[in-house]
Amino acid sequence: MTDRLAEPAGAGGPILSANSAAIARAADVLIEGRLVAFPTETVYGLGGDAGNPAAVARIYQLKGRPADHPLIVHVLNRDEARRWAHWTPEAERLALAFWPGPLTLILNRLPEACGAACGGQPTIGLRAPAHQASVQLLEAFAARGGSAIAAPSANRFGRVSPTRAQHVLDDLGADAPLILDGGDCAVGLESTIVDLSGGRPALLRPGGLSRLEIERVMGQALAAPDRARPRVSGALAAHYAPRTALEVLTAAAIESRLAALAHAGLAAAVWSRHKPRVTCAVWLEQPADPANAGRQLYAVLRDLDRAGVSCLLIESAPLDEAWRAIDDRLGRAAVGSGSSADRLSHPSPD
Repeated sequence: MTDRLAEPAGAGGPILSANSAAIARAADVLIEGRLVAFPTETVYGLGGDAGNPAAVARIYQLKGRPADHPLIVHVLNRDEARRWAHWTPEAERLALAFWPGPLTLILNRLPEACGAACGGQPTIGLRAPAHQASVQLLEAFAARGGSAIAAPSANRFGRVSPTRAQHVLDDLGADAPLILDGGDCAVGLESTIVDLSGGRPALLRPGGLSRLEIERVMGQALAAPDRARPRVSGALAAHYAPRTALEVLTAAAIESRLAALAHAGLAAAVWSRHKPRVTCAVWLEQPADPANAGRQLYAVLRDLDRAGVSCLLIESAPLDEAWRAIDDRLGRAAVGSGSSADRLSHPSPD
């Protein structure tokens, strides 16, 4: 087994269209214990063999991710999920309704299942992705003797998640592994995470599947997270962060902030549903539909981060359950943005 983080391909690994030949090559890379970036319907993942501790360690190293921050393990279907966790009636009900799709289930890990991706916890996060390329990659991996692919988002830890293949290369640079290009991600926000590991089911992270849809299937309300719940991906206060300072404001507050910045001789970029009357360096229209806004969010943050302005002003999400995941991501991006984002970004591994 090689100790390389990625194939030698100059400034980052190759970006290959996710056709059958490229997927077969990617499955071979995973079997060898190396990493692959691949598309899902949520964001692009940085994948490694979940059953290979050395491969999982490479994921943590390349991202600069804390060792106690668990990964999500991607499986092909419910049968594969049962190889990793104690499968419950609630898991069966939700998986039948929403897999493949943007839902991660937190379950108690089987004693014999590899725990390298679990951040030192007895629980495991499992998801069956819906993107055709990720399904085909899991099928090709299984045909070669693999089982599941551990995959956080394919970016440096704490930074803006990638929703295009080029975003992966932009973020990982010369350390990037082979990248499968499956186009823009259809959902654009990470999966919803539901804890089924004990007690009342709880929503640990809002995401591409709404709380209301899950509760409708379960026939009960989801509990809020508390300190007794497992640690999960994307739950830190500072996450999804651009390097430029980001502020989340109402439309009226954006007008006032722009005026104050102009008086100080500073420029701002704005993403809002209402076009500012005060001049700004860049204005991008925020969709009024939450699905479209979620699909655009990370690409917009990346574009505005390159605008060379003093700060990013983002209009706050409406107080509506459909916008909850966007509100969550914007809040964490604001906490981690600016000088904090530089602290979150780890140097490239040697």
